Parts: sequence; C-alpha cells; structure tokens
Amino acid sequence: MILLTYDVNTSSESGARRLRNVAKACEAYGVRVQKSVFELVLDPAQLVTLKGRLSDIIDHSQDSVRLYNLGANYKRRIEVLGQKPKIDQEGVLIL
Repeated sequence: MILLTYDVNTSSESGARRLRNVAKACEAYGVRVQKSVFELVLDPAQLVTLKGRLSDIIDHSQDSVRLYNLGANYKRRIEVLGQKPKIDQEGVLIL
C-alpha cells in the first residue's frame, strides 16, 4: 500500500492541465481518498511505471509528489475519523 499525495501549482493553464493529468494517472492505480491523496495497492513494477509517468507529467521546479510506503500490513496502520469510510483495497469495488 502506497499513500500518494501531490501538490501541483495551478496558477497557469499548464498547471491546471498537469493537475488533471496527475489525478488521472493516480486514478488508474488506486482510490482517491481526499482531493490530492490516493491509496494505491501496487506491485513493484506498477510503482516504477507510475513514478515514471508522474515524473513526466509534473514540473519538477513547481510541483511535488510524495509517496509513503505503508507496506503489506497497511490495514492496521490506517485509521479514519469523519465522513469517509475505510476502503478495502483488496475487496471488490463497484463504481
């Protein structure tokens, strides 16, 4: 389980486009849990692919992407308070 967060400078039209592209790339691999936060269950190859894709999208002088590896025992490391329910990443997701 990887917790991915991003901050994209959207003060320009190109920044807004980068923001959409980062979100789209992350949606292909996991579940959005907050506006700029995704929970991703990835194998090592998928992680390398996603990092390369994100690196190609962002402006390294203005944007940032942070990845936190929660490991295989992530379920006991996630605690949710408030409105969003905990999502079982390994279960069936019906959208």
